[in-house]
Amino acid sequence: MNETIELMMKHTSVRNFTEEKIPEDILKSLIEAGRAASNWKNFQSYSIIVVESQAQKDAIYAYQPQKSIKNCSHYLVFVGDLNRAKIAVEMNGGNFQPAGVESLLISSIDAAAAAENVLLAAESLGYGGVMVGLIRDQSAEISAVLDLPDYTYPLFGIALGKPARLNAVKPRLPYETVVFPEKYIEQTPTVIADYDKVQEDYAGTRRLDSTWSSRMVGQWGKPELSSSTENLKKKKLL
Repeated sequence: MNETIELMMKHTSVRNFTEEKIPEDILKSLIEAGRAASNWKNFQSYSIIVVESQAQKDAIYAYQPQKSIKNCSHYLVFVGDLNRAKIAVEMNGGNFQPAGVESLLISSIDAAAAAENVLLAAESLGYGGVMVGLIRDQSAEISAVLDLPDYTYPLFGIALGKPARLNAVKPRLPYETVVFPEKYIEQTPTVIADYDKVQEDYAGTRRLDSTWSSRMVGQWGKPELSSSTENLKKKKLL
């Protein structure tokens, strides 16, 4: 392995930061590294809101109380953005029609690719961070805090800063249970149960009162929260 692959394999989420600020020139370099990521047809269908002031962090925290948002150096909110597309379509005489799943996938994948580049670049310079997707649970409220116009919607944030501590690398599912030759191979409950044990051993004294698989019940064992769907409709994207 080379240094890049080793860095990627050492990734761990960072939720606790020192008071050290990321210098503005370095932050810009991290974001530019993110923007160099591949994207659909070079449309770059996302935007990034850089939140540095404590007042704005607190405003977001009020709706999504995660300490990483308050104590990070910078909180980057990645926004699915078809607002620029509207301008481009109309200036070329087209009929703007952004609503639908395909548009959401395009903008979401573009943003995710850029975000992973930002985080990897940050880790290469000794910084760290964590992606926060739960801001979608308060999609409309976060949109209001950030003044997001029609055809834009908040996807997730990255809390960035100097790590106060690093956790051990979290074990992933076994390679052969995720990566398949030629065709999909459906897994058995035994695979899930075995991985539950791996996660329990990893967590040690930090164990939650649940297993890895049982936590999926909270995500996919009930109807989804309506906040994102309602806000996407409000933003004219569904």
